[in-house]
Amino acid sequence: MDASESCQNNDDAESSRTASLKNGATQFKIERGTCYILFAYDVGLSINLDDAERRITSTKYRQTIKHKRRAPHYFEYDPPPLRITENVKSQSLFAGYCATTNIDATIYDFGAILVTYSIPLSGSIFELLSLSNKLYDNNQLISDSRNRIEQLVAMIEHAITKPKISSIVEDYIIYQIETLKPVTGISHILADNSHLLAQILRAESSSLSDQEVEKALACCISFSDDDMLIVDWNATLLFDTDADDVLAVLEYANVELLEMRYLDDQLDNALDESYKALTKRRWERKVLFRSPADDLRHIAELQVDSALLFEGVNNAIKLLGDQYLARVYRLVSDRLHLNEWDTNIMRKLQTIESIYEKISSNHSTRRLELLEWIIIILIAVSIAVSIIPKFI
Repeated sequence: MDASESCQNNDDAESSRTASLKNGATQFKIERGTCYILFAYDVGLSINLDDAERRITSTKYRQTIKHKRRAPHYFEYDPPPLRITENVKSQSLFAGYCATTNIDATIYDFGAILVTYSIPLSGSIFELLSLSNKLYDNNQLISDSRNRIEQLVAMIEHAITKPKISSIVEDYIIYQIETLKPVTGISHILADNSHLLAQILRAESSSLSDQEVEKALACCISFSDDDMLIVDWNATLLFDTDADDVLAVLEYANVELLEMRYLDDQLDNALDESYKALTKRRWERKVLFRSPADDLRHIAELQVDSALLFEGVNNAIKLLGDQYLARVYRLVSDRLHLNEWDTNIMRKLQTIESIYEKISSNHSTRRLELLEWIIIILIAVSIAVSIIPKFI
């Protein structure tokens, strides 16, 4: 079989899978919608948002949660992140798809920046499956987002504490579908198109098992009969006409996952350095001109930086109480396993604290031993001084 025949067979198989999905799905079209592609980066320990705001000339504003539903006043960011809108020429992202003229960047005070691309959606729901496959690990978008981050960091570098762009990037996709044709109940969409929606969320062109479909659609929530949110680890499907508040929570959860991944990686390095400091021999310290006090200061700095980042991320948004946004956040947290990341990070912080205590204890023991030897030497000298004159 030559290459052309193989490609033809692949196209036929893809057409067959699409036809199979269409036969079992409700035929409806997206009249209006938007695909948001998110890329989160860590760029430093913290960012002075007031200083950064003064240095940025693009359109900017402080982002707050626009409550569509009744919610108490403490459903808010603390402090509000700085959102920048850059007007650019409509650019081709990949074959057949173009970004809108606005690309947003959201700056968080705990050292993270989120770049958001927007693609208008219209046409058959089946086109989302092709789009999801093209967006999965799209190197062109990753490269473009990193270039934008580098330019932004260069602009606000003096507002960043310990500026450094991490190699870790966390991407996420949100498909917001506002209006459909024909108008149909949201519950029917999920019931009649479960396999298709699961494939879109998982960016899988091949058909999924019933068990995998059930897992992909397990995290589903609605506030009314006219909206629905389906959250998965790679993407979210959002059927809603006015969802700025939900979008803000989804964006924040993606940034939080990035920071948990970054912090976990930093703690792994800190554990390695702490263990080396703990097992370092005396002659190594002399060769390297490094005292136990230097190791203690270094480990303490690692502890403080990690603790500040951990607390900053976890306290940046206030979503308390049994309200809809809080339930959305808990749903996203469960799907992204944020609680497991928190537990893992807390355990590593405790391990570093234990190592710090051991090094501190060893350092104190050596100081006591040194003081004992000094006392012994002083006693010996005093005895010698009192005895030697008698023999002269």
